[in-house]
Amino acid sequence: MSAVNEKKVAALEAVKYVKSGMTVGLGTGSTAFFMIEAIGEMVESGMQIKAVATSNETEKLATKLGIDVITLAEAKRLDVTIDGADEVDEDFQLIKGGGGALLREKIVAHNSDLNIIITDSSKSVSKLGKFKLPIETIPFATNLIIKELEAMNLRPVQRMNGDADYKTDENNDIVDIDIWDTNITLTDLEQQLKTIPGIVETGLFLTTTNLVIIGKGEEAIVKKR
Repeated sequence: MSAVNEKKVAALEAVKYVKSGMTVGLGTGSTAFFMIEAIGEMVESGMQIKAVATSNETEKLATKLGIDVITLAEAKRLDVTIDGADEVDEDFQLIKGGGGALLREKIVAHNSDLNIIITDSSKSVSKLGKFKLPIETIPFATNLIIKELEAMNLRPVQRMNGDADYKTDENNDIVDIDIWDTNITLTDLEQQLKTIPGIVETGLFLTTTNLVIIGKGEEAIVKKR
C-alpha cells in the first residue's frame, strides 16, 4: 500500500479518540491533512469541538471545513492533539518540523493532555537522524548560529523558499542540521542547542508523545507509551 494510503489509515484510527465537547490540537503536514479532513466530516455530521491550529495552513483548512478554530489562549488546555512526524523511534522520540511548524507544534503539544502522532510506516525508524533536524532561529542571529553549528560538526543548511530565505509563521528562519553521526544523547543535544542565543526551538520532540499510530499496509498499528 502507498504511503498516502497508510497516512489515511493512521489518521482515521486517530480521530476515534476525538469526542464531542473536546478541545483538539490540529497538527500540520501531509498526514495531518487527512486527520483534519476526517474531523471536518465528523463536525459536519454533528460533532461539536473546538480546535487550535498549529499553523496558518492548518487554520485555513480547518476553517474551510467548518471546524471552530480558537486561539490557544482561549483554549487554555487541550484534551488531545493529533499531529504527524518526520521520524519516530521506538522510544516515542520524534523529529518534526519538515513543514516548518515545529515551534507552534511543540507549544500545542506541551499544552495537551493526550498527544497522538500519526505516520506512515516509512517514518518509523530505529534511530533518529536520517531526516535532517530543523532548528527555528531568530533572523537577527541566524548567520552566527550557523557558524556555531558548523563548529559543532552539525553541517547546518539554511532552508530556502526559492531564492528567498524560508520563513515560518512566526517570521523566523529554519536551519536544518545533520545529527546522524553525533555522539551525544538526544537529550544532551537538545539542551546544548537551546543554550545558543537566537535558537527559538528545535524539532526534537523527546517527551511529549503518548500514543503513536502507524499506518502499515491496511492496518493501523497503535503503540502506547
